Amino acid sequence: MRTLSLGWAFCALLLAVFAAPCALARPLEIFFIDVEGGQSTLIVSPSGQSLLIDTGWRGFEGRDADRIVAAAKAAKVKQIDYLLITHYHRDHVGGVPQLADRMKIVNFLDHGPNTEDSKATKEDYSDYVKAIQRGEHMVVKPGDTVPIKGLSVRVLTAAGDHIPVPLPGAGQPNSYCATTPQRDTDPTENAQSVGVLVTFEKFRFLDMGDLTWNKELALMCPNNPIGTVDVLLVSHHGLNQSNSPALVDAVHPRVAIMNNGARKGGSPDAWQIVKDSPGLEDLWQLHYAVAGAKEHNVPDSFIANVDEQDAGQYIKLTAEGNGSFTVWNQRNKFEKVYKASGK
Repeated sequence: MRTLSLGWAFCALLLAVFAAPCALARPLEIFFIDVEGGQSTLIVSPSGQSLLIDTGWRGFEGRDADRIVAAAKAAKVKQIDYLLITHYHRDHVGGVPQLADRMKIVNFLDHGPNTEDSKATKEDYSDYVKAIQRGEHMVVKPGDTVPIKGLSVRVLTAAGDHIPVPLPGAGQPNSYCATTPQRDTDPTENAQSVGVLVTFEKFRFLDMGDLTWNKELALMCPNNPIGTVDVLLVSHHGLNQSNSPALVDAVHPRVAIMNNGARKGGSPDAWQIVKDSPGLEDLWQLHYAVAGAKEHNVPDSFIANVDEQDAGQYIKLTAEGNGSFTVWNQRNKFEKVYKASGK
């Protein structure tokens, strides 16, 4: 019995020494949840902490909140540690009260008070203000970081402002500014969007919410303060009010993911800018875009929902610290592996 006990003790010691580091070597997971042309992106750190960016629409019998809960269950997430609201349009903030009824939300982050004088936006903001009483609340500013263990989450834009100095290693002249003209000023909440860069060791993911064209230029010109990224969440659901070459081409994404709906987003001209971005390997879409027809949609393998009346399938990205990552389509189980770029 003594020999057996020592043997088990030795095995336990080996497990403690060797298995524990393996258990810590978890990847970064990102779930691009289908909220029918809104945004809801669930980011799960290797530490297990969660960041949810936006909550989709209100109403629809809690459809979007239920889809977020289902994705959280798949990610083994029991609460939302940080909920970041990019801006106060209904397709981004509308689902907050319904989600708060279904899951605990610990921290609420946003750009500050609503700036738009429209009935729907004021109504949704009012409901959001009531919901944040359930947790801690913080207004974020450009340059702030969200304290998630295992990740760097840097705020690049918020409340119409942007980071004043480039990130380390960035700041080179942006050649795409010269061919990207200004447009009319956008007075809506879109221009107030919180944009973030999420970094996991060598992997970089960029989400600028619905930041519109002129604000993209203000951030990216004359010098590129971000550098390049591995994955870009296509801004504003692929609408042409956003996605200027000064942003899309300058950050050189290897992969772009478009959170469009069947009849919202995926504008053919914006789609083409993203598809033609230098160095882009693949574009993935949450929906087949009806307005784009065959010429402005990717092959079905890369689309999570090919029918207008869909089941709310998501796209999942799994990233390793060396910069390699895999993108997986819930609908057809198609996946593609992207090796570390070596940059």
